[in-house]
Amino acid sequence: MRILITGATGTIGLGLADAVRARGDQVVAVSRDPERGQRVLGDGAEVHAWPAPTEELPPPDALRVDAIVHLLGEDVAQRWTDDARRRIRDSRVLSTRSLVSGIAGLPESERPAVLISQSATGYYGPRGSEPIDESAPAGGGFLADVTVAWEREAQAAPPGVRVVYTRTGVVLSPSGGALAKMLPFFRLGVGGPVAGGGQYVPWIHLDDVIGALLHCVGDADADGPVNVTAPTPVTNGELSRVLGHVLSRPAVLPVPGFAIKLLYGDMAEMVTEGARVVPDRLRALGYSFRHPELEPALADVLGG
Repeated sequence: MRILITGATGTIGLGLADAVRARGDQVVAVSRDPERGQRVLGDGAEVHAWPAPTEELPPPDALRVDAIVHLLGEDVAQRWTDDARRRIRDSRVLSTRSLVSGIAGLPESERPAVLISQSATGYYGPRGSEPIDESAPAGGGFLADVTVAWEREAQAAPPGVRVVYTRTGVVLSPSGGALAKMLPFFRLGVGGPVAGGGQYVPWIHLDDVIGALLHCVGDADADGPVNVTAPTPVTNGELSRVLGHVLSRPAVLPVPGFAIKLLYGDMAEMVTEGARVVPDRLRALGYSFRHPELEPALADVLGG
């Protein structure tokens, strides 16, 4: 297969590119800086220039593939200034609109069979302890609004293209995302539960993100929303306890919500609020998790 990956030089994209190559498929990528993209992805990748994803269509040659995994998006883990909010939204919504318009412009026989469009559990907004599956309605707040608009653009793909939007949770990887930001504090022994610790964290190991994406590429029954989260969501307090145990550090210093709000502004809602998201659709599709439990997952990520 030829698989186009947007956002291929990010944490998930790099891991996915390695997995695609390992199974003997061709990695195709688009990049604002194709020379850098080629260096990062290696000589075996086919890299095309897409310098302005929010403003122009991708090159047609990049879209003549069997499948597309669309991971492009501005990092949400930053202070949400007005400019950051615009970039977070536009990088997802407008790039997806450009991508779908590019697919629609191809002859039907040249279109990819499937579009996997990355989404997020932020779709559900803050929830309590009730398990949330793919049938739950959208929640409220900035991330939920962005995610609804993001998925709507993917849904506009032309007939004949199977569309999956993968609502991905908190990805466990030491090289990026929420865990990378937590590690320095916990390694110093000054980590602990945030804002009481009762909010749920829909975590998932990076290996299972990649596995789920490839499962959705290959399974013709996969379509619509798919929660990409581990089958055992935990509270923030439990995550803190287990992370401290894996690192052999104390993890008992509570972090009040107002302190996180002072540090990160409105972005603090990412850690002070949560949802107990469960992967019902993935399980129904027969996906087998490599890391279903938190402690061994963290030990694997951290080399313990």
